[in-house]
Amino acid sequence: MQKVKVILIGAAFSADLHADGYARVRQKAQIAAIVDKDIARAKDLAARYGFTDCAFFEDYETAVKAVDCDVVDVCLPNFLHKDAALCALRHGRHVISEKPLAVTPQEAREMVKAANDAGRNIYYAEDWLGCPTVVKALELVKSGAIGEVKFIRARECHCGSHSPFAQSLRFCGGGAMIHLGIHPVGLLLALKEGRWTELTALTSGGLEQNLVHKSMEGEDWAGALVRFADGTTAELEANYVTTGGMEDNIDFYGTKGCLHLDLTFSSAIRGFSIPGFDYTVEKAELTTGWSRPAVDEKYDLGYVSEIEHFIDCVAAGKPARAGLRGEDGLAAMELVSLIYQSAREGRHIKNPREA
Repeated sequence: MQKVKVILIGAAFSADLHADGYARVRQKAQIAAIVDKDIARAKDLAARYGFTDCAFFEDYETAVKAVDCDVVDVCLPNFLHKDAALCALRHGRHVISEKPLAVTPQEAREMVKAANDAGRNIYYAEDWLGCPTVVKALELVKSGAIGEVKFIRARECHCGSHSPFAQSLRFCGGGAMIHLGIHPVGLLLALKEGRWTELTALTSGGLEQNLVHKSMEGEDWAGALVRFADGTTAELEANYVTTGGMEDNIDFYGTKGCLHLDLTFSSAIRGFSIPGFDYTVEKAELTTGWSRPAVDEKYDLGYVSEIEHFIDCVAAGKPARAGLRGEDGLAAMELVSLIYQSAREGRHIKNPREA
C-alpha cells in the first residue's frame, strides 16, 4: 500500500495533536515535511514522534513547491489558515484545516470555492466527531435507548487560551465561542444536517465587559440557544473562565432517558499527589491533591480517529464524511457569526433557509 504523503504546516500545539495521530497510522501516512519558522521546534516535533524521513522548511510555499505530497495539514493560528490553504490548493494538494476554518465566513467561503475550483478536498478537523465517547453515545441514541432526543446541552470551557493570537479579534475572529464553541456548533450541525431554524445568544462582550479576561478583545463567555428543524433545542456554551482543567460536556435528554458525556474528566484513574503529577488534563493549573490523570487524552478526544479518516479519504480521493468537510467548517463559521450578531444586536435570529 502506498503511503499518503503529508506536509505538516506548524509545529506547535495543534500540530502536536495531529502528529500523534500520524504516528499511530504510520502504516498509512508519511510526514514528508514539517514547516515552521522555528526549525528547531519542527525538528523537535519530528524527533518526538519518530518521523525520520522528512524535510524541514521555514515557509510553506517553498515546501509545497519542493515536496511531493498528497495533502497539506494546516496547523497554524486562525488568521493564517486561508492563505496556507489557498497556496496548497493552487498546487493541486488536498488540505486538512484545523478549526475554526478561518477568521470570517467570507474567508471560509473563499477556501471552499478554491477547493471546488481545483477539484480538491478540504478536510475540516472537528475532533469531537471522532471522539469514541461521542460515537458510542450516538449509537445509543440511534438504538432508541433514550427515546426521542428533545434537548441537547454541549459546552467546551477552560481558563483561557495559551496562544497570544487568541487575544485579538484580527487574529482569531472572536473569543470563546469561535475558539471553543466551534466544537459544539460543529457537532450539532453535523447531527442535524445543518437544519437550524432559530437562535438567540449572549456574550460577555470583550475587554472591560469580560468576566475575567479584561485585556482580551473577544468575549470570555458566550452562550446560545439554537432550535433545529426537527424540533430539538440545544444549549451551547463556551467560556474562558473555568478553572481546574478543560471541561468538554455533552448531555442528551430524550423522552425515555438521558445521556451525560464527560470527554475530559472521565479517566479511570483517580489519584492523590502531594508533589503533583507530571500531567493530568489539558489546561489544568495544578496537578496536586486529588485528580483524574488522563490515560490517552489525544485518542479519547478524537484526534487519532479524525486523522486516520482523513488519510483514508485522501488515499481514496474522496471527501470526508458529513461534519468533517470544508463546507461543514464554513457552516459552523456562519452559525458562529450569527451567534455573535444575535448577542451584539440583542435580537432573536431566524434562519431564512428554513422559513
